[in-house]
Amino acid sequence: MYEETLALRSVLNPRYLAAQLSGQYDLGPWSECVYWLRGLNDTYRVRAESGLYILRIYRTEIAEADVAYETEMLIQLTTLLQGAGTAVAEPIAMRDGGWYTILDAPEGRRAAVLFRYMDLPENGLMDEASCFAFGKSAAELHAAMDNVKLWQPRMLLDTDFLIEKPLQRIIHHIGKEHKAVPFLRRFARELHTRVSEAAEQGLDWGLCHGDMHGNNNAFQNSSGFVHYDFEWAVPGWRAYDLAQVRVRKRQPEANQELLWQAVLAGYRSIRDFSKYDEAAVELFTVVRRWWVMGLDVMFVPNDMGALDYGEDWLRVFLEEFKSTEMTAKAGLKD
Repeated sequence: MYEETLALRSVLNPRYLAAQLSGQYDLGPWSECVYWLRGLNDTYRVRAESGLYILRIYRTEIAEADVAYETEMLIQLTTLLQGAGTAVAEPIAMRDGGWYTILDAPEGRRAAVLFRYMDLPENGLMDEASCFAFGKSAAELHAAMDNVKLWQPRMLLDTDFLIEKPLQRIIHHIGKEHKAVPFLRRFARELHTRVSEAAEQGLDWGLCHGDMHGNNNAFQNSSGFVHYDFEWAVPGWRAYDLAQVRVRKRQPEANQELLWQAVLAGYRSIRDFSKYDEAAVELFTVVRRWWVMGLDVMFVPNDMGALDYGEDWLRVFLEEFKSTEMTAKAGLKD
């Protein structure tokens, strides 16, 4: 007898969501619920009598404990950041005082959270003033995160999460007999060694945004930036957070170094970022790309499909990793 779920990933009907959820919030009738964006999770835009909101339907892999962790963190950050130019997109309380609902979907249980809609322009971080302001905002966020108190256990942005688990997923995807596996193992081992050596120098460690690549926290208001999408927000190296800004692809390559220095100057106007943290950023840009490769294959079976993640996809990453300074210095190519 077949006992697995009917679906791998479904898109829930907006009308169903409105019927199930509108009465749980004190926002007035919902006149609109539109499927807005497909990402790792599903996003809907809600128009209620009281205004616009964003509804996030988390994928089944995100457990109820993870959602409780994220919403509690955001509530604390909303309070801690009062009076600062930096803000977060906070969840909306339900009538019963809770912050999320668990829905039954064809593929399993999915959490639903309603957030305040940010009707703000995206800042592409294309000039020094914007980059300075963003660096300052990132530092204000990290400073506030230092005072967040969370008791729920969750993963860490450590070498196991960023390097070892992606290696396991990549090898599982391409097969352990693939000719690229020996290089991938050597590359992961070298990454692990270098991150461990950098960490021994006393890198700043604390609660991170975890996905600070600019598209998830570069909405600008009159006084600063509003940060959102905190799914990966767990303790880690702050240099890893800023490394994602360092390799922001939308910036013109000729100005990247100038803009990066502006980010650092803005950050250091609020809190310390040591020479060791700064030196580790380049290493963490490679770690980030390695983690992204592992993230790609995580969603092949139930979301993205295998077609675009074959030999051509693998070749692009291999060429990128083989061209790094780390690979050349460690003699990893052969």
